[in-house]
Order: sequence, then C-alpha cells, then structure tokens
Amino acid sequence: MTADVHAGRGVPAPVLFLGSGLTQYLGAALAVGLFAVLTAPTVAWLRIAVSAVVLLAWRRPWRFRWTRADLLASALFGAVLAAMNVAFYVAIEVLPLGTAVAVEFAGPVAVAALTGRSVRERVAIAVAAAGVVLLAGVSLDAGPDAGRGLVAIGVSAVCWAGYILLGRRVAHGRAEGDVGAGGAGVPDDAARADAVPGDAVPGEVVRDDAGPAGQRSGGAAPAASARPDGVSSLAVAMTVGALVFAPFLAAPAAPVLRDPHLLGLVVGIAVFSSVVPYAIEQVVLRRVTAATFAVLLAMLPATAAVTGVVVLRQLPTWGEVAGLALVSVAIVLSARRAG
Repeated sequence: MTADVHAGRGVPAPVLFLGSGLTQYLGAALAVGLFAVLTAPTVAWLRIAVSAVVLLAWRRPWRFRWTRADLLASALFGAVLAAMNVAFYVAIEVLPLGTAVAVEFAGPVAVAALTGRSVRERVAIAVAAAGVVLLAGVSLDAGPDAGRGLVAIGVSAVCWAGYILLGRRVAHGRAEGDVGAGGAGVPDDAARADAVPGDAVPGEVVRDDAGPAGQRSGGAAPAASARPDGVSSLAVAMTVGALVFAPFLAAPAAPVLRDPHLLGLVVGIAVFSSVVPYAIEQVVLRRVTAATFAVLLAMLPATAAVTGVVVLRQLPTWGEVAGLALVSVAIVLSARRAG
C-alpha cells in the first residue's frame, strides 16, 4: 500500500474520495449492464469471486500467522459481506443507483443512533427515516418490481449494520498489541466513522457489498510471526464469501468463462467496485479528520445518483433528490464525532 500513499500524496483527500466513489459506482453501473445477460445474484457472485482472486494474488495471506479467531472473524465477515453485495445487486436491478445507495445507508445510521448517546445521533435516525420513507414512496410509484428492490436493499442495509456491529465486537476482543483495530477487515479508522460503503464494502469498505481495513502495510514481506493485516483479512473474507454462495451461483456463472468480453466486464466490475476504491480510501483515511470524513461520506448518495444519471440515464425526481438530501444530512449527523 506504500505505493498508493505516494501516488495520492499530491491530490487533495476530498478529490481522492470522490474518485473512489465514482469508480465504485461506475463498477455498479457496469454490473447493471450485465443484468440482461446474467442474473443480478450471479453478477454479484462473480464480482466477489474475481475480487477474491485479485486480493489473494496481491496480498498472499498465507504468509501471515493466522489464529483460529482470525480465521473465524474473516469467515463471518465474508459471509455477511457476500450477502450484502448480492442483496445490493438485486436492488439496483430495479431501483435507481442513487436511491439504492441512500436507502442502504440506513443500516450504519441506525447503528450509530442505537449505540450512540447523543441527541444528534437520535436526530440522525429520524432524518434518515424521513429520507428513506420519501425514497421508498417515490420508488413504489414506479411499479411492483420496486417493492422487491426495496426489500433487497433493506436486507443489504441490515447486513451492513451487522458488519459494523460484528466489527466492533471483534475489535473489542482483540489484544492491545494486535495488528489493526479489528483484524478481519475492520477499519482502524472506525473511531472516525463506522461505515465505509462498499457497495460497497465497509472497510473495502470493502463495504458488496460491502465495503470495508486493519493496519496498512508496506511492500516488505511480513515476518513469519506477523498477524494478518486488514487487506489480507479482506482477501480471506472475500474468498469465504465466494465459497458460501458458490453452490447456488457458480453454475449460472460458468458461461462467463467461455466469453472473453463478459469475463473482461466482470474483471472490470471487480476492480472498479472493490480494489481501486479500497486502495484510495486507505490514503484518504490517513489524511482527514472525523468531521471531514463524515461530510465525505454524505457525498456518496449524490455521487451514486450522478453516476446513475450519466451512465444509466436514471434521472431522479424532485422527491428522490429530497430523499437523498435527507439521508446525506443523517450521515453527517451520525458519523461526525466530537473533537
């Protein structure tokens, strides 16, 4: 990751974060283009599987010393991460990209409200709820398929919330000298904000989904006794997630291996949605305060909406714009930390 740090040193952090969001949602937009050929769950599984292969080749996690707890944590994260991404792709098959991303943020906002102690966090969930209700009402007016999309994005939001709560539990259970705050893909910067989207992947944010990442490491080979870093834990998590859904989705994905064009698109989706955003976010997380990061997070629903307009020709209604704005305000309220 050292090269990533040097590469982004001269670029302002907000610009880097905006680039991360754009590449992430460009990957999602590319995925929507494949839904005419493959089912949404199949595309999601291919994205997870290819991302796992890329991360395994890059990080070679077998070089580290894994404890049973490390492996179990990564496995749990992987299962939740995969479910989140599959549900997200099912949702964006029928919902506008900006709407889906905004509603998905209800998960981390709810976690902040339920576990926080301030009035601001309680207000955040009320504002988010108003935004989600507004977005849901507009979406349901679009037709019966929108109901299926709203259920799917609700599942994705619940998975995102579960990912965050699981990450906190793992982080609290780690010894003080362990690598990273949470080991298995839990951001060291969780104290700044509990969510980094993944279609995202929290900490990928890795987080189909998803995203979400422990201590950043340089290019040097780890010592034989080194504990796994965040990226290596993410590689294992993605691998487990792909294996969990393989019995259901691997067979429908087989034709992609015989079509170089489709295979290239899938690789592009994986790189844009997972690998590039993750690398950029690690640079940004080192360089911004909690307050700034909260504002950057709030830009993501709008970034997704703009991507939907430009790439997918999904023009939002005024009701959707109002809902997106309310959710963005809720993100700032819930993610902002005092001081």
